Amino acid sequence: MSQPFCFGIVGAGQLGRMLAQAGAALNARFTFLDPSDDPCGRAHGHHLKADWQDGAALAQLVSASDAITFEFENVPSDAVTTLAASRPTYPPAKALDTARDRWSEKSLFMRLGIEVPPLALVDNQADLDAGVATIGLPAVLKTRTLGYDGKGQKVLREMADVAGTFAELGNVPLILEGFIAFDHEVSVIAVRSRDGETRAWPLSRNEHRSGILHCATPLAEHPLQNVAEAAAFNVMHELDYVGVMAFEFFVVSDDAGQHRLLANEIAPRVHNSGHWSIEGAVTSQFENHLRAVANMPLGETSLLAPCAMLNIIGRMPARDAVLAVPGTRLHDYGKAPRAGRKIGHITVLAADTASLDARIAAVEALLVNDLGK
Repeated sequence: MSQPFCFGIVGAGQLGRMLAQAGAALNARFTFLDPSDDPCGRAHGHHLKADWQDGAALAQLVSASDAITFEFENVPSDAVTTLAASRPTYPPAKALDTARDRWSEKSLFMRLGIEVPPLALVDNQADLDAGVATIGLPAVLKTRTLGYDGKGQKVLREMADVAGTFAELGNVPLILEGFIAFDHEVSVIAVRSRDGETRAWPLSRNEHRSGILHCATPLAEHPLQNVAEAAAFNVMHELDYVGVMAFEFFVVSDDAGQHRLLANEIAPRVHNSGHWSIEGAVTSQFENHLRAVANMPLGETSLLAPCAMLNIIGRMPARDAVLAVPGTRLHDYGKAPRAGRKIGHITVLAADTASLDARIAAVEALLVNDLGK
């Protein structure tokens, strides 16, 4: 029997839980650092209940781990530095710092020649007024840090929406983005090993409702697959990245009907739009992330069958009714119901796209998503 590989994970939410579930087949062991009393990942490893910057807890995590990773990007930089000084720690601090600041993120894209929407840096109301004058309306105002699932942002549609909005969003640094009339949104999930090997899963077409991902459908073919992969690989190389990264894009078309990608954002971790890979790909994003962090060979990322992932938000549907739909896999995160909270997801698989569409519709009819809007 091989010696268990011990992973430390900062965060013990559903992403940490699914990492541990994927690692069970590799005889891996997990220690989670999370300040919550009862995070949903704790059932799959040892839980250190402490703040991210608790020195004693960080030392315990180091002692218990062969390598350390994160389930979210908003880890204090000094905590990452402390961990990386003693154990292989991925993704690197540079990637976390870049991804949690939207201006740093977009600046990296532009430096690498990756097209982005029109942008303006906003540090006060005067900057906002000037940005609107240059970019025009409608536009989207976003906090530079924090904010997800539609939080920390506001759509500006007319001049009346602009007055006082800097203060409304907390008098914190912001960016203004031109509103994009896009055809659809896609994301590519990619992985990079310690020695620089890269792989990517098929592009996923993403549908959002009220700012929260509703359904992600991987596409066996997409004309911009290679373009998306190249952008992701360039960013990962620039950041000396190790592990899984998600890269979200808007697909837009010009007057001639030609499509191109505009970069939205990266997530330096396993990502919601890649959950379908657990059942739908040769190797899931979760297993490949662990392989990369532990310096194991990467697995194949090809699509096994037509499939889709649907989030369960706020309230769980009737379990048996979901499981009665052919081709479904239910993932219950064991989290308490709450409006706007992701508490599970459903993967739907089928032999062909027509059957998949019918099964997705059957599952959607069962969802009782409470978006809290």
